[in-house]
Amino acid sequence: MKRQKGFTLIELLIVVAIIGIIAAIAIPNLLNAINRGRQKRTMSDIRSIATAMEAYSVDFNFYPRVATTTVIQVETYITPTFIKRLPLNDGWNQQLALYMDGNGTNYTIQSSAKGAVMEGSPTGGAKTDFADDIVFTNGQFYQWPEGMQTN
Repeated sequence: MKRQKGFTLIELLIVVAIIGIIAAIAIPNLLNAINRGRQKRTMSDIRSIATAMEAYSVDFNFYPRVATTTVIQVETYITPTFIKRLPLNDGWNQQLALYMDGNGTNYTIQSSAKGAVMEGSPTGGAKTDFADDIVFTNGQFYQWPEGMQTN
C-alpha cells in the first residue's frame, strides 16, 4: 500500500486556529500603534504651526491679527516665510482649529483627534483616550496625550 503525502484535516485546523489566535493578538496592537502615530504626527504638526507663529511674533511683536477658527486663514501671514507648507489637517484627517483673539496676543491650536468633535472647553492636562482633543496654547501644550491610550 502506498502512503499518500499531504496534511490531515486536523493539522490544517490547528494551523488555522494558531493563525487566528496570533491575528487576535496582533490586530488590536496594530490599531493602537496606528493611532499613537497619528497622535504624534498631530502634535508635531501643531508644534510646527506654533513655531511659525512664534517666529512671526518675533518679527512683528504680535501674532497675526485675525479672528479665525481655521488654520488656513493665517496661511498668507506665515507661509512661505515662516513655514514652507502649512499642515491643515491632523493625523485623523480632521481640520485643525486655530483660535486667535484678534489683538495678536493669544492663539490656540486644537485638534479634535479621533473623536472628530471639538470639546467646548478642554479640561487640560494629560489625557489617556484617543478621542480627547489635543490643545496647544501660547507656546505650550494645554491638553496632550500621555501614557497608555484607550479607545
